[in-house]
Amino acid sequence: MIPEHTYFSVNINPLHSNLELSVLFSGEGKPFPLHKTGPAVHDYFLIHTVHAGKGTFEMCGRTYDCQAGDTFIIYPGELFTYTADANTPWHYTWVAFTGRAASTTLAQIGMSPEQAVISGSTPRTIRHYYRHIRSSFRQSDFPQLEELEAEGWLRLLLHELGRVNTHHISVKHTAETDIKRQIGQAIRYLELQYTQAVSIEHLARNLGYHRTYLCKMFKQSTGLSPMQYLFNIRMERAKQLLRTAMTIDQIASSVGFNDALYFSKQFHKWSGSAPSVYRKELRNNQSE
Repeated sequence: MIPEHTYFSVNINPLHSNLELSVLFSGEGKPFPLHKTGPAVHDYFLIHTVHAGKGTFEMCGRTYDCQAGDTFIIYPGELFTYTADANTPWHYTWVAFTGRAASTTLAQIGMSPEQAVISGSTPRTIRHYYRHIRSSFRQSDFPQLEELEAEGWLRLLLHELGRVNTHHISVKHTAETDIKRQIGQAIRYLELQYTQAVSIEHLARNLGYHRTYLCKMFKQSTGLSPMQYLFNIRMERAKQLLRTAMTIDQIASSVGFNDALYFSKQFHKWSGSAPSVYRKELRNNQSE
């Protein structure tokens, strides 16, 4: 067989898992002039970053001339071809991956089958991430840990590509969208910190708004004040926990109340039933 590369190396993940992003393999190669791959399709995502030389990449009816600093992405199910230049064939690294978050993650960094090339990356920085992805698969006794490591480096690689590609990421900076984003952050904060003693003053300061203004905009957006919204989060979570065998004290503590009696009064006021009564009604309904 006539060799197709002056240099070729690939490291393979021995596991088959269902991570959000799962690296399949990663490698590095220096193909001969005019070396061609395709026309073909893959059933996984495949990213190539060019470190030297040049070549062409074709997909979705578009042809891209790629050189050092360019990254092209092959999408599963899309017919592609890529060919090394006749005079200065490229040297590139690659990583193949799948996962239920793969398509969404690529969209977040501004990529799509119709816009499949990122230009302007720093080869040294990018190669650093590829090198760590490949070295993750050391064939140790714990391949599941190696896979987690490779996934982490893949995420850093995608972050770096997204940082380079910010001009293709859709962002509209207006006063209206900024406040919506900040209200969204406030909601997310309340959803994640409801077990703690939440200070709206502290929340407003973190978001860069005066407390009064934040409360006004929050209510315009949600129909509730931040504290009312937080109270509903806590009560809804308490309803879920009342389906378990946890004690009322434990539930109160789990939804941000240090005083179980005060929690019971607030739950009664909110639902119309004391927590113990609500739980009993739930069990009666289940038994019926």
